[in-house]
Amino acid sequence: MKNKFTKKELKDFKKIVLKKKEEVVDEIKHISDDTLKKSQKDASGDISGYTYHMADVATDAYDIEFSLGLASDERKMLYEFDEALRKIEEGTYGICEVCKNTISKSRLKAIPYARLCVKCQEKKEKK
Repeated sequence: MKNKFTKKELKDFKKIVLKKKEEVVDEIKHISDDTLKKSQKDASGDISGYTYHMADVATDAYDIEFSLGLASDERKMLYEFDEALRKIEEGTYGICEVCKNTISKSRLKAIPYARLCVKCQEKKEKK
């Protein structure tokens, strides 16, 4: 099923998706840089910025693990943005993958990578 959006609307959605994707890429870079700096400092043996207290070591390990988890979530979002861009190019953007109805413009503006309309998303979340 083809979407019911005009070429201008699709162009506008594409701009939104690209902007949000760029924000996610920047966030991944920031997370990766911070985590890499911290782990390089640990690997180099530079402990001048650290104490020997076990709680601090555990906190540092948790921070690194948490950051890597965030980066993983951000990478999943990148995939969703790429899928949205693919659908825009194919002309299927904004079509609910379950009921095949058009996803509302307001939902797509809020969540530009939405695959489901609100009704189908609510059903999915109740399962």
